[in-house]
Amino acid sequence: MTDPISNSKPGPNHALKFAPQPGIYLLSHSVGRPPASAREAVAQKFFQPWESGRVDVWDDWINAVGEFTSAVARLLNTSARQLCPQVNLSSALTKVLFSLPNNPARKTVLLTDNDFPSMGFVLDKARPAGYGLNFIGEAEDASDIDTWQKHLSDDVGLVFITHVHSNSSCQVPVAEITRLARARGIITVVDIAQSAGIIPIDLQQWQADFVIGSCVKWLCGGPGAGFLWLSEDMLATAEPIDVGWFSHEQPFEFDIHNFKFSESALRFWGGTPSVMPYVQGANSINMLADYGIDRIRRHNVELSQLIMDAAGKQHLESPLDPACRGGTVVVRYSEPRQERLAAALQSADVRFDGRAAGIRLSPHIYNSRTEVECVAGIIEGLK
Repeated sequence: MTDPISNSKPGPNHALKFAPQPGIYLLSHSVGRPPASAREAVAQKFFQPWESGRVDVWDDWINAVGEFTSAVARLLNTSARQLCPQVNLSSALTKVLFSLPNNPARKTVLLTDNDFPSMGFVLDKARPAGYGLNFIGEAEDASDIDTWQKHLSDDVGLVFITHVHSNSSCQVPVAEITRLARARGIITVVDIAQSAGIIPIDLQQWQADFVIGSCVKWLCGGPGAGFLWLSEDMLATAEPIDVGWFSHEQPFEFDIHNFKFSESALRFWGGTPSVMPYVQGANSINMLADYGIDRIRRHNVELSQLIMDAAGKQHLESPLDPACRGGTVVVRYSEPRQERLAAALQSADVRFDGRAAGIRLSPHIYNSRTEVECVAGIIEGLK
């Protein structure tokens, strides 16, 4: 049986309009602003089939989720059959971790101190199965392939790679790392939560085994619409233990004595899925893809430079080179100047946040040059 959500067509073209948001919104690294069309999309694809009284409402809903996997496939230049909807990255990584064959000689997981903590929490749960964690230190340069080469020892069985680190906006050379890992027989998992939607990604150019991502940030799709991608090699070998009727080759067979893994990535889907988040996610992904991620990236780089010029390179925690940076600019001054900057931004109704590394500012396609010039003026005013 062909998986029901693998053959859906991408959504229609969308006007590039977003829901109103007060102030100057520079929090896309946290939660992206939803498209203005989000409510209508959810009403049409989720509520309308349900309210129609149709007994086969699951057909409509599965097709709607199929539009999501097709949208992600379009975004990442891959096949929808290699994608499975997930609730979030932590759940996706858990499923990946416990789907791998046991290799007693390779019981080390490599990650970095700068990965998102939730990912470390998941990977730590592999310790009872005999795994150990090896961290690339916070002071080491994760953008340097030599750093990774030094840590990819013979006992490493899995390497977790964050494409863009959330606290520094450091962009890691994924293709170089995965190529090196593959040559050494090491499985790779890539986290694109902070890059999908702001940096063009072509999975055909990477040699990753797994990729996990989410729509909540730059893809502007809200929480709950995550995804998991598997390489063809992993499709042939990975068998998750967290399964359910939607992991089945024929979900509606309803024979408790017969289970057969889906031939596609949907084997990682599990039990009864949510639907509404994927409707919203498909809507936003298609809108942004219609406009062009490359155009969005150029706009981001241009506006980011205004912030960087205002702050001065000595006060930047994020990389200067766009090829080494995500979509976020991280500004850090010593106290009390840092506190004064935060207060000034708040007074101007600028939406931002801060981490230990500094204040995070993330211009997206819905930000105008005038808005970011205003922010740059505030920064310059504190010099």
